[in-house]
Amino acid sequence: MSYQDPESNGPGKSHSGATGGQIVTPDRAAHIGRPNAAAGRVDAAAEWRHWLTGLTLGLLLFETLTGFCAYLLPFSVFNQLGILWHTAIGVVMIVPVGWYLGRHWWLRFRGKFNHYQMLGYTAASALLLVFVSGFLLTWQAVFQTRISYLWDTIHLVAGIALVFVLLLHTVMLWLRKINAPEALTALRAGRRSFLTQFAATTLVLVALHIGSTALWTEPPVNNEFPSDYSWKFGEDRPFAPSLVRTASNWAYDPATLSGSAGCGTSGCHSDILREWEPTAHRYASSDVVFQAVQKLMLEDVGAEATRYCAGCHDPIALLSGNKNVNVEGLTSVGADEGVSCIVCHSITQTDVRGNADYTVTQPVRYIGERRSGAFSKWISDFLIRAYPQKHKETFALPLYKTAEYCAACHKQFIDEEVNQIGWVQLQNQYDNWKNSRWYHEDDPTKSISCRECHMPLVDSTDPAAGDSSDYNRSPDDGKHRSHRFLGANQVLPALMKLPGAEKHIKLTEQWLRGEIEVPEIADKWVSGPVIRLQLSGPDSVRPGDTVNVQVMVTNNKTGHGFPTGPLDIIRSWVELTVVDEQGRVVHESGKPDEQGRMNEDAMVFKAEGIDQYGNDIDKHNLWEMVGARFKRSLFPGMSDSETYSFGCPAFEAPAVEEVDAETSDHSFPAPDTGGELRVTAVLNYQKADAAFLDSLFGVEAGVRTPITQLAESELTIRVER
Repeated sequence: MSYQDPESNGPGKSHSGATGGQIVTPDRAAHIGRPNAAAGRVDAAAEWRHWLTGLTLGLLLFETLTGFCAYLLPFSVFNQLGILWHTAIGVVMIVPVGWYLGRHWWLRFRGKFNHYQMLGYTAASALLLVFVSGFLLTWQAVFQTRISYLWDTIHLVAGIALVFVLLLHTVMLWLRKINAPEALTALRAGRRSFLTQFAATTLVLVALHIGSTALWTEPPVNNEFPSDYSWKFGEDRPFAPSLVRTASNWAYDPATLSGSAGCGTSGCHSDILREWEPTAHRYASSDVVFQAVQKLMLEDVGAEATRYCAGCHDPIALLSGNKNVNVEGLTSVGADEGVSCIVCHSITQTDVRGNADYTVTQPVRYIGERRSGAFSKWISDFLIRAYPQKHKETFALPLYKTAEYCAACHKQFIDEEVNQIGWVQLQNQYDNWKNSRWYHEDDPTKSISCRECHMPLVDSTDPAAGDSSDYNRSPDDGKHRSHRFLGANQVLPALMKLPGAEKHIKLTEQWLRGEIEVPEIADKWVSGPVIRLQLSGPDSVRPGDTVNVQVMVTNNKTGHGFPTGPLDIIRSWVELTVVDEQGRVVHESGKPDEQGRMNEDAMVFKAEGIDQYGNDIDKHNLWEMVGARFKRSLFPGMSDSETYSFGCPAFEAPAVEEVDAETSDHSFPAPDTGGELRVTAVLNYQKADAAFLDSLFGVEAGVRTPITQLAESELTIRVER
């Protein structure tokens, strides 16, 4: 007796409706497992026994296990290899599973429609959706920059539906009542064969997964300080006098904090990498000025003291323990990346004290990321796109959207541990901003933060595009925040002739002049130049009159003081020129000499630091600084002015300037020619002034940095006879 599958004709009935089955004759034996053309009968025992049945369900079980592990278990090598196996088997199984589905349908579709067939068709539909979504996700992970959230959700939901329906379908078939003893015996034998094939398929695949996990090795991580590491400031503060901390309070292998180029060569963050490459962040450690100051600091106060600067300028060398007494160059592998992508995006906590007061947590890298070779690179890139959750959790913290994140480095002080005297406040962009009109506590709709100005939104196809956590953005806005960090530093691209330097310098100069619009904050930001320059004076004068011309400089748009940064290096000044109708220079004030050094008559914004003996801090030797004898800068929204006075004698005389040291008034004679005088004021900015560069590198080196004109104002005064 051979039991006929009730999926075709109802449970426990033959086509004629009689209970039981039919006699299996030799002629019919050859047709077991094939449908009867008239009745659609199928040999169920043969179907259970068929090798495609066990293989198909074994493949599906393995795919289910690896898929659910990826969603439910913590990030691990096991799960990453599971994703690779899941994808590879998913591609390979298309042929046998497709074959099984087609064959299964061909054997079953002629039968009378019932609940078994309904569950079968539902499972097949879910499986088809799993295949389609899986194929699209694989394509995206291989050839695009990110997988689709929608298709990922469809893949998951369809997979869960498939498991539920297929399990219900299989259990119902397994538990159905069978009356014919011979049919039951044949069916049991078929099921045992199925279980053997099913288990063998599953176990082989699981063994491959577990075995590959056991055999996989990553390059070793050396999170150890050098054996001769100097603990000058105590073992509990290994990176002092910088305030940097690691989550383990121990060193990190520099290879785990470097490799920024991989973020762009993956095809994912290519635009962001290009933006970052010519920036001061990128070259914070290899900056020629930083290197010269660090060398001087090493000679003056020792290797341990250089850790003070390294927290912001050279974090990879610092965190790997290479700011140490016996390390040549005080550097390490990857340190030339400066503030690398990974260092910046591995900061998990900050404090607004400044001096690099932040905590770095060593990131868990995907398999293949720290290996060399094209195949390893392909594997890690694929996994990051196909299995991105850990990548996003690690490198896209909400902290990075805050001004407090920037404050960890953009605020600085010296204390007794460094200068041997006591606490001195240095640059402080954060507190300037927080006390300015640009900050409104707990109201981002009125505030303008650091990133809105210095990381404006740009059109993007980057996977990082879009953001639902900003009050004025959406997940699909097609923009990312520029990583050029435009500010005031065009020096490094110019001096070091960096790739993309010309474009970066041009953008920086436009930024300094306020020529770049930021639509995101247009309704909160004032219009016009960043620094406004105004000239005022009389409409007309006569020979013999005293003429007073006032120059007013207003910090119009910066969210912090102007200028800001290391003011012992930076300078901004007003250059005033008076010419007559014939274009002859009547007077000049604030024009640097031939060596680029500033004359004392200039209206200049800078600071002059001093050491405990009153000597100038002229080489950025902040470790000796105890205060300042002079400082001039503008708080956000504030103005400063200076008056220039000159007499108009009755005779023509050479333009010789006289300066009243007490009033800072500038006097010069005007020509007795009649006509008009044209007064021009230009506000200049230079990242590093000539006196500092000569002191640091020597006069013979001739090192100079670009001068940028920030603003200009003109005034015409009529001279009446």
